[in-house]
Amino acid sequence: MKPFEFADLIEEFGKPFTYYEETEGYWHKGEYIEGSTTPVQLYGVFLPLSEDDLQYSEAGTYSAKDKKLYTTVPLKLNAKIEYKSDFYTVQSFKDYSDYSDTFIYLARWREK
Repeated sequence: MKPFEFADLIEEFGKPFTYYEETEGYWHKGEYIEGSTTPVQLYGVFLPLSEDDLQYSEAGTYSAKDKKLYTTVPLKLNAKIEYKSDFYTVQSFKDYSDYSDTFIYLARWREK
């Protein structure tokens, strides 16, 4: 059992978002098979970044449009997600997986 269990809160307060799961193309018997993108409906809690988060970091500066995403599902880095008609790129934020049943990501806002 992990010390902090937030999955119930995410289930209760989470909002739907679309995660675009991408598979890479590959060669099969001399023929190239195109990769594909599959939209997957997931739930998570999106929060605005705090003043501390908005300060300069190793990855550069964050904008007020960027969000923290709490979810119970591991996401691939650099994956695309859609939340309330806005598009974001998933980036690692903080790894608390040893202490919690949730995954915390930075969802960086991107132009359509």
